Amino acid sequence: MLLGFRSHASVHSIERSATPLVGKRRAPRGTRFVLDALLGATLMVVVHLFVIQVSVVKGHSMEPCLHDGDRLVVDRVSYNLGEVGRGDVVVLRYPRNPAVDFVKRIVAVPGDRVAMQQGTLWVNGEVADDYGSIADDETMAAQVVPAEHFFVLGDNRPISCDSREFGLVPQELLKGKVRVRFWPLANATLF
Repeated sequence: MLLGFRSHASVHSIERSATPLVGKRRAPRGTRFVLDALLGATLMVVVHLFVIQVSVVKGHSMEPCLHDGDRLVVDRVSYNLGEVGRGDVVVLRYPRNPAVDFVKRIVAVPGDRVAMQQGTLWVNGEVADDYGSIADDETMAAQVVPAEHFFVLGDNRPISCDSREFGLVPQELLKGKVRVRFWPLANATLF
């Protein structure tokens, strides 16, 4: 009995949809395409502005982890919902010129004590150079990272412009966390 009811309901809805439109004018053929294109473009802009961003690495400051020309997918939502983690690779606005984006690694979070001794990174009294970075011989006095700020470094320390040069990065300058390197395909990586 139930099957017969479902079958009857399906036929009934088909009959109703096949009823000709009386007194209604159809939109011109191109109108539907234009509306769909506008809706698609609007969704793409919203996703790009608020959810994900595609970034291209320019320069060598994150080698050997990232290389010049790598394409990245940046998650712009997770830091609004959760914590920024030590070791995260992030895209941030350059503090001296917020129109420019940098890719760096977070090495110290609020409350951490960070220092460098002859190129070795120390965080909270322990060696913290486990990122496969290229070392330099720099020494930096210890400092405590204040609330809502982060200490960032490039993995290629000898050539990187990072917190050693421009200071701590306020949280509002973080654009998002790098989630995927998708190009070149041979080096595709999840972070």
